[in-house]
Amino acid sequence: MKKIVVVLAAFLLIGAMVGMASTVVEETIGTIATLDPAWGYDTSSGEAIWQLYDNLIQYKGSSLTEFLPMISTNIPNAKDGTILDNGKTYIFHIRQGVYFHNGDILTPEDVKYSFERTIIFDRAGGPTWMLAEPLLEEINGSYVDSLTQWAKKLAGVKSYSDLFLKGTKTPKNVQSRKALIDAFNMLDKEFEIKGNDLIIHLPHAYPPFLFILAHGANWSAIIDRKWAIENGAWDGKANDWWIYHNPTREKDPLYSIEDGSGPFTLDRWTKGREIVFKRFDEYWGGPAKIEYGVIRRVTEFTTRKLDLMRGNADTIYVPQQYMSQVENLSGVTVIKNLPELVIDNIFFNWNINSKGNPYIGSGKLDGKGIPSNFFSNIDVRKAFAYLFPYKTYIKQVLNGQALTPNGCIPKGMLGYDSKVPPTYHQDLAKATEYFKKAYNGELWNKGFKMTIVYNSGNVARRTSCEMIKAFARRINPKFKVDISSELWASFLDDYLAGKLPLFSLGWLADYPDPYDFAQPYYGSNGAYGSTLGKNYIAWAKKNMDGLINESMKTTDPEKRAAIYKELNVKAYDIAYGIWTDQPLGHHVQRNDLKGWYYNAMRPGIDFYSLSK
Repeated sequence: MKKIVVVLAAFLLIGAMVGMASTVVEETIGTIATLDPAWGYDTSSGEAIWQLYDNLIQYKGSSLTEFLPMISTNIPNAKDGTILDNGKTYIFHIRQGVYFHNGDILTPEDVKYSFERTIIFDRAGGPTWMLAEPLLEEINGSYVDSLTQWAKKLAGVKSYSDLFLKGTKTPKNVQSRKALIDAFNMLDKEFEIKGNDLIIHLPHAYPPFLFILAHGANWSAIIDRKWAIENGAWDGKANDWWIYHNPTREKDPLYSIEDGSGPFTLDRWTKGREIVFKRFDEYWGGPAKIEYGVIRRVTEFTTRKLDLMRGNADTIYVPQQYMSQVENLSGVTVIKNLPELVIDNIFFNWNINSKGNPYIGSGKLDGKGIPSNFFSNIDVRKAFAYLFPYKTYIKQVLNGQALTPNGCIPKGMLGYDSKVPPTYHQDLAKATEYFKKAYNGELWNKGFKMTIVYNSGNVARRTSCEMIKAFARRINPKFKVDISSELWASFLDDYLAGKLPLFSLGWLADYPDPYDFAQPYYGSNGAYGSTLGKNYIAWAKKNMDGLINESMKTTDPEKRAAIYKELNVKAYDIAYGIWTDQPLGHHVQRNDLKGWYYNAMRPGIDFYSLSK
């Protein structure tokens, strides 16, 4: 009997070891918000969606410029005639015999439905704009971010809500209903299906279009049309699309279920704790090497570290300040210096909103405050640009894990040039020179007082504020800088209200194209440019907007690169801001985990590539 127990225990141990060998566990801190590709716009949700859904094309390994086929068996290009009309027509040969997880066969209709659903879905703050801009016709020479803009224009109303009876999604009249249907039909005509080909006719050239369709861009992931409709998603019709527009997350019928064609299916999702993926053996690319993938939310670093050491986790999230604790662990591999597609910047507000604003003191150039147009003065901006200790900040605050940008284009992207323009660097003599020059010497003689605000909990941003304070006072004791923190919601409100004299924020690539950085940073209507005050907006309309628009009218990489370099030179000449850092990422895993690779556009890890 005892012998039987020992043998049974041995079999159980072997079974447990096999199970562990077939499972990869990642421990991180993010919370998955949704499994619906049309909703997700955060990296935690994106990582889960990556495992479950496929896109038309995918990046080639670590490359950000080369693609491999995925659901499309070809990468459209002009040489073989699958990109036509000067970059406005794309032909995709849809792979045959691809199974969705429920056994349905993927067709070109599923691809078309997926793209149209994302655009009509268009939830507030979501990623729809990335598909809408290339697929919808421009209005007055500007890209259209939402189908609702065309519905408003066709109906001749000021607000989208004017199309409906108050408090409902019922069209107000026949004209409103017709405008809504006509707007959808404008989108629908851009798609053509011939046999097993999906042909997309763009109304205008859009150079980053393939990036927007690549794996990792979950807004263009392909879902099962039949399954989606059966589960209460948009029914695919033109005459009711507005009912499905901008839902709340809990009322999105696909937010916690999936039916993709990816290498893993959803085994279970314990919200806020963990998600488990199971290998899909019918995957068109062949079964994954592992049977299960697990993403587990573990908020305490010490717990994640112990799990990594014990083999309970194969890879973990390690904040920069804790890297020294894992770099010499036995059985652990640390990979560093991975350039992220992120640019952080300290912005100058050219026209500060002075109404009820405690951050500008007296609001005058009297030594007790600053005027609202303080940073409209180019000498002031240049003085602050030379004041900041760029190298010290990266070395001491970011532990050397960052690069110093010379503009809004990250290293590794089209248009980046390490020498054009030159970077600002700390030079207190030059800073002093420009402070003395500003306001014909009045600023230097009277001094100033202002408050720099950062979002609570961000240690790096707090330290950058302290550095500005210290060096300003070193140059001139009359330069008084106070520092204050706000919770994120309050910080965001004051930033959008234009009350912050200086503010620190960053931009993470939506897709690896310089337009995705130049437009938000430099454009007069950009996410950041539009918040820098009327004087900047007027300057950007004259100097930046035309170049940004020109960069999207050609697909020639050399011409586009030259334009983005010119934009960065212009930004340098006016001391647009203080370019603090382009972060360098890292990856921490156990030695026996094989197949991991870095791609800056991938959210999280690719379980399909892994083995043990």
